[in-house]
Amino acid sequence: MFDFLIDPIDEFIRDMLKGWIMDNLTGLFTTLNNNVAGVSMEVSQTPSTWNGGIFSVIRQLSETVMVPIAAVIITYVLCYELITMLIDRNNMRDIDSAIFLKYIFKAGIAVFLLGKTSDIVMAVFDLGSQVSLRAGIVIYNSTAIPDIASDVQAIHARLNSMTTGELWSFVFQSMFAQMAINIMSVLVTVIMYGRMIEIYLYVSVAPVPFATFGNKEWGSIGSNYLKGIFALALQGFFIMVCVGIYAALVSGLVVADDLSTAIWQLLAHTVVLCFSLFKTGSLAKAILNSR
Repeated sequence: MFDFLIDPIDEFIRDMLKGWIMDNLTGLFTTLNNNVAGVSMEVSQTPSTWNGGIFSVIRQLSETVMVPIAAVIITYVLCYELITMLIDRNNMRDIDSAIFLKYIFKAGIAVFLLGKTSDIVMAVFDLGSQVSLRAGIVIYNSTAIPDIASDVQAIHARLNSMTTGELWSFVFQSMFAQMAINIMSVLVTVIMYGRMIEIYLYVSVAPVPFATFGNKEWGSIGSNYLKGIFALALQGFFIMVCVGIYAALVSGLVVADDLSTAIWQLLAHTVVLCFSLFKTGSLAKAILNSR
């Protein structure tokens, strides 16, 4: 009886819901593309290029606070090394000039390394940046997050076949998915910022562990420090590998065939990505045996 009123209202609501869903889906995949691009850009940057202001402060702290401490430590370490070398030679009864030449050589190497601390540390992160950048190029050329613009007609056809109730259900699903992806984006940003802050902390104290290389016992501090900065550089490569795996999984989704399943699979893949990114740091340290 009132079909001439109900049908236009129902059609209006359906059109509104379909437009809402398309906006949510478009925003969802745009967010994903921006996240992947953002991760690639963050990981491929060195400490000096990521934030020049912070890096300048860190360098000043290292040079004005840590270098004097490192000078005291290397003096103690070299004195300790000399005493140990003399005592080991039958309580100073078996001493020859070769011992002092060996000591002078070791002391020279230790002082040289301390003087080149900044260059060595930056070289490690420059190497890590280049590795991550090349990995990003390979990943970008091999996989890509899909753009739903190519599936618009198929998605519209799928939405047209849904009832009003199904459309309402999918609106809430797409809204939840968009909210979840935004939360995951924040977590990914936290991981990226956390890694860079850890790098800055390592850089700030670099002279102190480098001052310990003059002695075998104390040198383990410097060796573990080097393992730590190499692990942070390697973590960038692992992050790019995780992003590549994620992009490959997402690119395999068939959005138009089953929208609901595709949305939940996308959420699952994103959760796995976040979990994997959290594990990259511990994995890199485990491989390099860094504590």
